Amino acid sequence: MSTRAGFVALIGEPNAGKSTLLNRMVGAKVSIVTHKVQTTRARIRGVAMEGDTQIVFVDTPGLFKPRRRLDRAMVAAAWGGAADADVVVLMVEAHRGITEGVESILEGLADIGQGRTVALAINKIDRVASETLLGLTKALNDRYAFAETFMISAEKGHGVDALRQWLAQQLPEGPWLYPEDQIADLPMRMIAAEMTREKLTLRLHQELPYQMTVETENWEDRKDGSAKIDQVIYVVRDGHKGIVLGHKGETVKSVGKAAREELEEFLGRKVHLFLQVKVRPNWLEESERYSEMGLDFKDGA
Repeated sequence: MSTRAGFVALIGEPNAGKSTLLNRMVGAKVSIVTHKVQTTRARIRGVAMEGDTQIVFVDTPGLFKPRRRLDRAMVAAAWGGAADADVVVLMVEAHRGITEGVESILEGLADIGQGRTVALAINKIDRVASETLLGLTKALNDRYAFAETFMISAEKGHGVDALRQWLAQQLPEGPWLYPEDQIADLPMRMIAAEMTREKLTLRLHQELPYQMTVETENWEDRKDGSAKIDQVIYVVRDGHKGIVLGHKGETVKSVGKAAREELEEFLGRKVHLFLQVKVRPNWLEESERYSEMGLDFKDGA
C-alpha cells in the first residue's frame, strides 16, 4: 500500500477550539489550551497517523483584528499557515455562529482557498439545538463552497474520527514527512516554554498574559536521566513582576510545580525546573523574542 502525507491548517477565531482539536487528533498535548483567547502564538505542528497516512496539523493563532506588532505577526502566521497547507479546515463555534470575525475569515478564504481543499468544522455542537446547526450549516455553505462539512465536539471527541479519516483521504500520496513516533516538530525547548506559559495564563488574568512571554534559556540532560531546565519569564513592568512572583513567591512557585509535573508526564522522566522573572519593557519590539515564539518579527510591521 502506498503512503500519504500532507499539511492540514486549522483556522478560525480565537477560542474556536483549534488547539483542543489538534491535541485530540494527535493524542497528546502539543498546543496550549486555556480559556483565554489568543494563547496560541506560533504555528504548532502536531503529527497524527490515520492508517497509512501521516497528517501534519498546523495549529494557527486565532484570526482577529490586530492592534499591536505581536497581534499582526500572529495573524500573518495564521494566514501563512493556511497558504502553505494542502487542506484548510475552518472551525466555527456552533453557539456563536457567523460573527464579524467569521465574516472576515470567509472574505480571506476567497483568496487563500483558491485551488485548495477547504472543509468546515462546526465545533461545540453540544451547545445548540439541531435546527440551529442545520441553519448555520446552510448559511455558511451559501457563503463559501466548502468541500465537506463536519459537526464536531473537539472537547468530547464527537465527529473527530470522521474528520480525521476524511482528511487522510484528501492528502497526496508520498513518503511520510516525520518519523512514525514523532508527534510535533517544535523543539522541546519551545514546548516546555509553552507549558509554563499556559500555567501562568491560567493563574493570572486580565491583560498581563499577553504582555508576558516565557523562554527556555538552558536545557541540560543529566547522567541520571533527568533534565534540568532553566526558564525566564519576561514581563514589561516592575508591577507585573510582582504579580507573577506573588506573595513571598507563592504564585511563581505553584506555576513552576504545575509546569514541572506536566513536563515530567510529557517527557516520561524527572525534571528540575527553575524559573526566573525579568523585566524587559520593550520585549514586544525585540526580534529575538519573536524568533523564540516561531513568529516573524517583520510580519508585525
